[in-house]
Amino acid sequence: MAIQGPSIEAVTLIDGVAADSIPVTDRGLSYGDGLFETMRVDHQGPQFYRQHLQRLQQGCQRLAISYHAGLLEQELELVLGMLLERPAILKIVLTRGGTTRGYRPDTTQTARRIVTLSTALTDPRPQQLQGVAVRSCQTPMSINPLLAGVKHLNRLENVLARAEWSDPSIAEGLLFDSAGQLIEGTMSNVFLVERGTVYTPDLSGSGVAGIIRSVIINHCAEALNLKVCVEPVLPDRLHSADELFVCNSVIGIWPVIKLDRRRLAVGPVTRRLQQCIQSLSASSGNASQPLSMP
Repeated sequence: MAIQGPSIEAVTLIDGVAADSIPVTDRGLSYGDGLFETMRVDHQGPQFYRQHLQRLQQGCQRLAISYHAGLLEQELELVLGMLLERPAILKIVLTRGGTTRGYRPDTTQTARRIVTLSTALTDPRPQQLQGVAVRSCQTPMSINPLLAGVKHLNRLENVLARAEWSDPSIAEGLLFDSAGQLIEGTMSNVFLVERGTVYTPDLSGSGVAGIIRSVIINHCAEALNLKVCVEPVLPDRLHSADELFVCNSVIGIWPVIKLDRRRLAVGPVTRRLQQCIQSLSASSGNASQPLSMP
């Protein structure tokens, strides 16, 4: 898409050039060989900006993908300079690129950089206030420690799970691994509260280690004097938990008020965590003074 004037709704830069296509030989297209980050942007800037870039770097190290961090940041500054006075979504995609067939990757090749800034189409605040309904999905997640936690481009399990329902009143679906343990939502991480203690699933075998999840574990827990535990979670605990919520970098924290046939109330721990995330989001928009990821 070409860069236009102030009425712009979206812009995409591919390796620093305004464009809307990539070669058909790109390994991201052929094999899902790459990573991505998505973050919400408001008038203060992209929320948890440095944490996203750090996770992107960590993912590239795990997949042995080489990219030019300096050029990427220049391109991010360029598209962010086009931001209007309304919320937007910033998405970064890195693919391994590639020009030849075959699974064997060229680990010396520099990644293709795709940066898109688009107007946010939905406002997550009504769901933050009122809560959402979620359902349990039947699509199992595979267990693979080599990819666990990484936000890679192959998200077919999430796609299949999201195709399980079309009811617009259901905002999210919960995914379980092939051993029956809770992992995440189709687009979110999941937390439950039991007697004041916060729990979230262990993602050492499956799932994406989300930025908001990390902020809750590493910052909000200390700030609010909460105990947060990362451990395996079996389905029966979801139906006895005092509070339940889902989160990601675009929606923030959504309280769960209905899971399958069970109804829940929006609890005080969830509200405290929402306030903490909101406060930290405001300060994280300043890229020169970021929170740090452990």
